[in-house]
Amino acid sequence: MPRLKKPFYRILYVQVIAAIIAGVVLGHYAKNLAIDMKPLGDAFINLVKLVIGPIIFCTVVTGIAGMEDMKKVGRVGGKALLYFEIVSTFALLLGLIATHLLKPGAGFNVDVASLDGKAVASYAEKAHGQSVVDFFMHLIPKTFVDAFAQGEILQILVIALLFGSVLATIGERGKPVTNFIESLSHVLFGIVRIVTKLAPIGAFGAMAFTIGKYGIGSLLPLLKLVGTFYLTSIVFVLVVLGTIARLVGFNIVRFVGYIKEEMLIVLGTSSSEAALPQLMEKLEKLGCSRSVVGLVVPTGYSFNLDGTNIYMTMAVLFIAQATNTDLTLTQQLTLIAVAMLTSKGASGVTGAGFITLAATLAVVPTIPLAGMVLILGIDRFMSECRALTNIVGNGVAAVVVSAWEKELDRAKLTRTLRGEAAVAETEAARV
Repeated sequence: MPRLKKPFYRILYVQVIAAIIAGVVLGHYAKNLAIDMKPLGDAFINLVKLVIGPIIFCTVVTGIAGMEDMKKVGRVGGKALLYFEIVSTFALLLGLIATHLLKPGAGFNVDVASLDGKAVASYAEKAHGQSVVDFFMHLIPKTFVDAFAQGEILQILVIALLFGSVLATIGERGKPVTNFIESLSHVLFGIVRIVTKLAPIGAFGAMAFTIGKYGIGSLLPLLKLVGTFYLTSIVFVLVVLGTIARLVGFNIVRFVGYIKEEMLIVLGTSSSEAALPQLMEKLEKLGCSRSVVGLVVPTGYSFNLDGTNIYMTMAVLFIAQATNTDLTLTQQLTLIAVAMLTSKGASGVTGAGFITLAATLAVVPTIPLAGMVLILGIDRFMSECRALTNIVGNGVAAVVVSAWEKELDRAKLTRTLRGEAAVAETEAARV
């Protein structure tokens, strides 16, 4: 019996693409109406955030509880952090090199005195006073439920690590709790599948608002910076992540194709968090260990922000070039070191990258903080690329650490990326 194909208009990524295009058109031709569409995007992101915390908790707890010893938890976490730092350094250096080669800020000759810093004062205020001690203190939630109420991923991760560790040590007595949490995770992923069907509506609302509010025309004066950033991010994914993927044994282009639905949701909403639960589920289907995915992906959303790292060095050097501010090699190396720290804890939500940029500029005082005004108008467009690069980087990280731990089903990985697994699931569902 011939296999019937799903009508193209029922495929999620087709619906999201159509919604994004419709949002751009509405934003360009009916700005006021498009701006009113903002609640659609906000509602979708809030629905996803509703289950992100509980999903991370359940996944990490069941993953750790199922591990044979606690040494493995530390080993996986250590390998993940080592990988994050190495790849983040490559991202920062690539941003630095690309900005020096392409010089997107050259020729602007901006007079610093003419810049109005009031527009970025709120971002600078949020970034002020964030020290290393503050960051580590922030890891500890005020109460057990406060982390879930505030949606703080790292705090939830800390709670889950403690919870899972205890369940692993008490053995059989903890089995009923572990089984309950595992059953709860299936319910939560079921909710995610329902919410995901609303992705086209969310993408339409968010994109319509972005274009209606800022306009496509706002891209033109700074198109060189936007183009340089997108080009550098593509090079990073294809060359840096592509090389890592090849060493592990998979093709980065096929991997990107595998998570295209999640990437389109990110593109439409400018938030990599909007696709976090779906990404975790897909990585498990790809052959990654559940426990590794549960530890690596949530941690990566705060420690492995490749797109944000590229943006940080590129934006700082752009402002320096545009204001004719000369930076010494020492200052540029300091910039990389500071950006490595300030990017930690920045989520994939729009605006977080701009706040971390303000924190970085504060440590390099020769560059005027008011220079952030130059890229304020296009930050929304750049945040989409940041989020896209971040989600690909975290997906690759989970596969790499799973392979490192010898908990990657390579046969399943190959079948899934070739599309064979999807065909088998579809045929099984019909039977």
